[in-house]
Amino acid sequence: MNGKEGSLVIEISSTTHPKISNKLTVFMYTILEFAKEDINRVTFSLKVGLALLLVSLLILIQAPYQAFGTTIIWSILTVAIMFEYTVGATFHKGFNRALGSLFAGVLAVAVTELALMGGPVAEPYIIGISIFMIGTITSFIKLWPTLVPYEYGFRVIQFTYCLIIVSGYRMGNPTKTSIDRFYSIVIGAFVTLAVNTLIFPIWAGEQLHKELVKNFNSVADSLEECVKKYLADDGSDQPVFIKTLMDEFPDEPEYIKFQSTLNSSAKLESLALSAKWEPPHGRFRQVFYPWSEYVKVGTVLRYCAYEVMGLHGVLHSQIQAPYNLRCIFKTEILEATSKAAELIRGLGKDICDMKQTRKCSLLKNIHRSTERLQRAIDSRLFNKDPAEDDMKYQSERQSMSLVTFTSLLIEFVARLDHLVEAVNELSIMAKFERESL
Repeated sequence: MNGKEGSLVIEISSTTHPKISNKLTVFMYTILEFAKEDINRVTFSLKVGLALLLVSLLILIQAPYQAFGTTIIWSILTVAIMFEYTVGATFHKGFNRALGSLFAGVLAVAVTELALMGGPVAEPYIIGISIFMIGTITSFIKLWPTLVPYEYGFRVIQFTYCLIIVSGYRMGNPTKTSIDRFYSIVIGAFVTLAVNTLIFPIWAGEQLHKELVKNFNSVADSLEECVKKYLADDGSDQPVFIKTLMDEFPDEPEYIKFQSTLNSSAKLESLALSAKWEPPHGRFRQVFYPWSEYVKVGTVLRYCAYEVMGLHGVLHSQIQAPYNLRCIFKTEILEATSKAAELIRGLGKDICDMKQTRKCSLLKNIHRSTERLQRAIDSRLFNKDPAEDDMKYQSERQSMSLVTFTSLLIEFVARLDHLVEAVNELSIMAKFERESL
């Protein structure tokens, strides 16, 4: 009772706790950002749902269910297992599943017939020994280094063989069981390939192409960011050393992106393997496109990235050269850095546009810049003439920090020769369009 006499006030409290509401909002926002980061994630999810719906109709509709019976469930299982993010990975997995299922089915029928010849007493022993042998042999073979890409196929042989031969032993007529399940697997595989290839396809080759170009830009951006920060005046003669992990530099956003380049080996190799299974498409119409060359270029680029990581290590080391010492070589360092970054971005653009340009003149200019930097370091830091010993007030340890930084930069430029050569080889094998610089 509140207010005027005889009036009744009913207070309705909200049942939603503010903390729960905030957590739900943050969770939904995180999902939205994850989807916006790569719209292909949403496309892939919708395609998987569509493929599962299509094969489920074979059970939900009476006519196909009467024709196939419960074995049509293998179609749903095939879609769920075989549907991969890219078209190439789906073809690769589909090949493994088809070959493994066919081999397991034929082998199961042959062993079942052999077991029947042995009579009812020997039949379970023959089947049991065969299951043990198949499981042992396939598990050993799939560990062979050259057969690792087909590991899934051997796994398919294991469970398909066991399911067919055991169900055939209990239900009878293993030949019909094998044929029905093979038909169901073929239907599931056909629906998977059709949906993944014809509806907004996500090509592994296109993903590999974009990933490599992104790595080029990441290396160039991180190099410029590192050098710019190294030559910046922090207002102190001796920077304060921050004890932090090499992976945690919140004030260097480009280095955070650059880390993906250092760890890109497995991703590039996986995409290249999947891309080999894809038919000619889009800009990649050449039969037997040299996808393995992308991996080679990525490897050379990663070696260059290791030098950039070394530059970041010097930038965050405890012993630092004073700003006035670094500033003496600022012009030479910036010149070499800007030209090196320009070359890397140019190589990435050539790959992106699939054009073959000559970078020899630009590469020579970069080497001349590093030669000037090396001469400046030699004359100013290692000159024994007392008349020019203007760095005498600096400690040897501080000077060596600068020498280490410039040496890594010069080594980085030296590796660009191999990078240009690898990109040229890719452009020739992939038949990039020739264009003068």
